[in-house]
Amino acid sequence: MNNFDGLDLNLLVTLDTLLREQSVTRAASRLNLSQPSVSIQLAKLREQLNDPLLLPGPRGMRPTARAEALREPLQLALSALKAAVAPPAGFVPKQASLTWRVIASDFSEQTVLLPALNRLSAQAPGCRLAIISQAPSRLAEMSERSGIDLAFNTREEAPPGLRSRVLFEERYVLTCRHDHPQLMTLPTLETFCKLEHIVVSPEGGGFVGMTDKALAAQGIRRRVALSVPRFSFAAAIVAQSDKVAVLPERLVRGQPGLRMWEPPIALPGFEMLMLWPERMHRDPAHRWLREQIVASLGKPASA
Repeated sequence: MNNFDGLDLNLLVTLDTLLREQSVTRAASRLNLSQPSVSIQLAKLREQLNDPLLLPGPRGMRPTARAEALREPLQLALSALKAAVAPPAGFVPKQASLTWRVIASDFSEQTVLLPALNRLSAQAPGCRLAIISQAPSRLAEMSERSGIDLAFNTREEAPPGLRSRVLFEERYVLTCRHDHPQLMTLPTLETFCKLEHIVVSPEGGGFVGMTDKALAAQGIRRRVALSVPRFSFAAAIVAQSDKVAVLPERLVRGQPGLRMWEPPIALPGFEMLMLWPERMHRDPAHRWLREQIVASLGKPASA
């Protein structure tokens, strides 16, 4: 095809119809066009393909050898194009075989993904979940460049440019082992600051957290003895030592060997968001995945 770049797709549809009907009149009726319009399109096809394509015959029009050679590949090409632009088929979880890549901290693993795993496995047994740990500062880059499907983060640390949904609101509690000798009653602010604290630093190595900023506003400092990268590790240390940590309540609630106290200083909570790239927003399978995660937290899936 010498002038493919300038060939109108509608002309190919017309040619396919003409080859099927072998009549300008019948082709025009099938295409909902006037007979003169189809004749004009046929003239353009003849010019661009440098072949008469259809010639008058005793029972309509007869395709030329060139037209006959085009018949089957043209039908296949148009069928493939129709399939490509057709609306996506509905997602059938039981028949699916997909791998979803999810960025999650240890906190969102415990509070968001763990409640959803059994539900996902039961309803989509052929699908897999790859959970990836990544620093919050690289979340946007990972989501767009590395085929990430979902991520979870606080509203404050959520990068712009991603779709989001609030999963829940969370608050912080002072956490200690159940028989901590200095925490048999609600601690005063003075006692709180004298305890050995663990700071969770997801980026690694930090010794200043949200609690320290709240204390600094009042001209007070606490004793920070240890910095760790994960909430779960901080909770494990607290359970077997006299160190304490200010941790999200959902992570601590119901954990054997741990006790929670209201911090003696007002601390802001946070919203946990589910995040996903725009490119996945309308995908039926991805929409199903998001709905299952939301439903596993006891919220309406369609909200």
